[in-house]
Amino acid sequence: MVKEHEASSLRDHVRLLLQFVSQVKAQSDANREKRISGLSCTKPSMNPLEGNLSDLQLQGAVEVNGDLEADCFHAASSDSEEELALQRFMKEKLLAELEEKLHVFENIVTVLNKEVEASHLAIAASVHQSGLTQDLILGLEQRVMDLQQTLAQKDLALTKLEQSLHLLEEASYDGVYLWKITNFTRRCHESACGRMVSLFSPAFYTARYGYKLCLRIYLNGDGTGKGTHLSLFIVVMKGEYDALLEWPFRNKVTFMLLDQNNREHVTDSFHPDPTSGSFQRPQGESNIASGRPMFFPLNKLQSPKHAYVKEDTVFLKCVVETNS
Repeated sequence: MVKEHEASSLRDHVRLLLQFVSQVKAQSDANREKRISGLSCTKPSMNPLEGNLSDLQLQGAVEVNGDLEADCFHAASSDSEEELALQRFMKEKLLAELEEKLHVFENIVTVLNKEVEASHLAIAASVHQSGLTQDLILGLEQRVMDLQQTLAQKDLALTKLEQSLHLLEEASYDGVYLWKITNFTRRCHESACGRMVSLFSPAFYTARYGYKLCLRIYLNGDGTGKGTHLSLFIVVMKGEYDALLEWPFRNKVTFMLLDQNNREHVTDSFHPDPTSGSFQRPQGESNIASGRPMFFPLNKLQSPKHAYVKEDTVFLKCVVETNS
């Protein structure tokens, strides 16, 4: 703030300094004139004798040269004029020096004003550039957000594609599906606690362009088998070629719980009820599951004679008869 004040008020300060110097000079000149006039008015005191002698001398001098008085007057006047001329010259010289300094100061102020104006322009340009940079940053941030959103969508699509590919790799097209359920103990506990009611198998097909099906199991039972049996059902799903198939679905279904010691497998077969809505052409993604709510007792899963559960894994098999 001090530097800005000095730069903006320099010219006023120089003018005040010039006025102050002029006042000091005028006062000094006045004091000098008073001293000169005092000296010229002051005469040494004379006694009567000396006065008479002076008068005589003056009178004699007048007689010798009648122009003496005039010469003295002219000499005094000439000295006074020279004094005044010298004073005038000194004043004019001082004034010229002050005016020259004032001109220099004015030039300095002009240069400083130009520099200040240039600084203001530079600051304004910097602020403008800063605004443009900020807009650019905001635009880039928005672009990054858009790209991140696009990347997330592509990741999701890629995940779905990988899942679809995985399902296609696991899918069968001959009406036979083998379902491997791992972590069986944990899943049974979660089912009993209600955290996971049921499990769905991947889809499988009766033929390459046949019915689309999947299995659904309740590890803690469902309906009449709740809490006592494994409940196993088949689900008719909406397929791409349903318009070419015969409805309702009538193919015989066989469920199997495999003994991993290959001694005695559990088998249960049934024919679909053609009047049931579970076997009509699906209008939604899938129909209501239908099958065996009391497929196998829970208390026989850990039988010492059979290995229905081995290494915490269970194998279920579904066989759907085909017309071919």
